[in-house]
Amino acid sequence: MTTVTPPTPTADAIAEPWASEQTITCRDDRVGRRAVIAIDDTTLGPGFGGVRYRAYPSTEAAAREAQRLAAAMTLKHALAELPYGGAKSVVVLDGPVPAPSSPERRALFARFGEMVARTAGTYIPGVDMGTLLEDMQTIRDDGGARAFCDEVSPSPFTARGVYAAMRAAAVHEHGEGGLDGLHVVVQGVGSVGEEVARLAHRDGARVTVADIDTARAQALATELGGQTVATQAAPFAEADVFAPCAVARVVTREAIPRIRARIIAGAANDTLDTPDCAEALRAAGITYVPDFVANAGGVIQVHGGVAGWSDAETLAAVDRIGTRVGELLETADTEGITPLEAALRRADAALGRTVAR
Repeated sequence: MTTVTPPTPTADAIAEPWASEQTITCRDDRVGRRAVIAIDDTTLGPGFGGVRYRAYPSTEAAAREAQRLAAAMTLKHALAELPYGGAKSVVVLDGPVPAPSSPERRALFARFGEMVARTAGTYIPGVDMGTLLEDMQTIRDDGGARAFCDEVSPSPFTARGVYAAMRAAAVHEHGEGGLDGLHVVVQGVGSVGEEVARLAHRDGARVTVADIDTARAQALATELGGQTVATQAAPFAEADVFAPCAVARVVTREAIPRIRARIIAGAANDTLDTPDCAEALRAAGITYVPDFVANAGGVIQVHGGVAGWSDAETLAAVDRIGTRVGELLETADTEGITPLEAALRRADAALGRTVAR
């Protein structure tokens, strides 16, 4: 009889091997590639989710992020009533970032595309943190895999959806004036956050912005007649609306007593450090719009392109995020639950199962 000794768990172990329908590790020493594909749930259709390209301290950290974000994509598609499941992938950055269009970068994403192609359409990648439209084109053209976000950036549509969400929350709290006269703090003014700030300003809000690129933040603040604040201070600034559009998990149990905004609605994934933060926010009188509801504009636009929607149809579908937020907030008030729980109950109904709380 052959005795098989199980490997000793290490920090490089896959974080939660049964957390997703499939968790696939990808390796190619020729191009220096390490990647993880997590396909969370395909109840509603093939798993669609972006490709992150960044450094990770361990395989476990990379796998955990892929699985966590894939689960969020399941919720996002379910709430947006889209025919996709949840998935996500991460490509581990080891060393300097290869320049766009460089042979090294193209070889990396071509080989990753070949790995994606092996999923036989169960996973469809798109752009995410650290990846570009041209990377999706390489996955498609050189790797032979289906890819979304390969022609049009979803960022402006994500921003439009976040704006619709925060405006709906403001109407729920203050009446039909929307954001007019309110103070909005946007943390992170990259391609999405910058547009969120502009849309809020256009609606009459006074805008304060924060970004690790202080020059970029100052330029936008000057353009909008607003102010800047340090990124770490942004969640605690005096404001009506806090829009986290950068790092995840900015709302912790320890931070909640210091948050002065009455509404939290932004583009960042995983705004809450732990699910119980939702109840703590409700107890503090802070309206939290679940991030997977607010930031769905990009995936709605992608589906609109696949389905052949007109521009008007796509924008109307993105704007319905505001309607959806209004309904969730009304349900939360009526049933005495958090907006997060209201959203998760909708996801339960769409998926035919109870999603993790």
